[in-house]
Amino acid sequence: MASPNPVRNLTDGAPREYVIGAGDVLEILVWKNADLSRTVTVRPDGKISLPLINDIQAAGLTPMELKEQIAKELRKFKEVPEVSVIVNEAKSRVVYITGQVARPGVYPLGPNATVIQAISLAGGFTPFADANNMVVLRRGEGSVKEQRIEVSYKAILKGQTKYGDIALQAGDTIVVP
Repeated sequence: MASPNPVRNLTDGAPREYVIGAGDVLEILVWKNADLSRTVTVRPDGKISLPLINDIQAAGLTPMELKEQIAKELRKFKEVPEVSVIVNEAKSRVVYITGQVARPGVYPLGPNATVIQAISLAGGFTPFADANNMVVLRRGEGSVKEQRIEVSYKAILKGQTKYGDIALQAGDTIVVP
């Protein structure tokens, strides 16, 4: 199953390689073949459609892995295809913020983004927020089970947490009661 998480190995909060996700806009270039080159959006099922090879899985792959897959499929029609995959828009990397923040909603996930940074994007806490009892809801790769990570704003600021400010992953939901 394709990974819903567009960053692999975020255990230390540092992204390793960008992984394509549903909604991303990709530019596929086949050198010296404009008819095979195009800009495509990754569908919700994680696939893209290209001339000659039809549907191909894109979500869950890095751009280099997708490049290799496309080249492999095109070798059936063209001797040595030179393929490039460019991520034009990384729309799959978002987090959701709900509850007692100034502007709840969907926000783009920057590199190494944390809970405190995301709360800042949402305009900060409302006067009624219980910032010391926040929860990050996260689904593991291919899992339907949801992980609950309890987050205390005060504990983060005082350095009293085991991991500090929590590194976010694409698809995380931050709930501020």
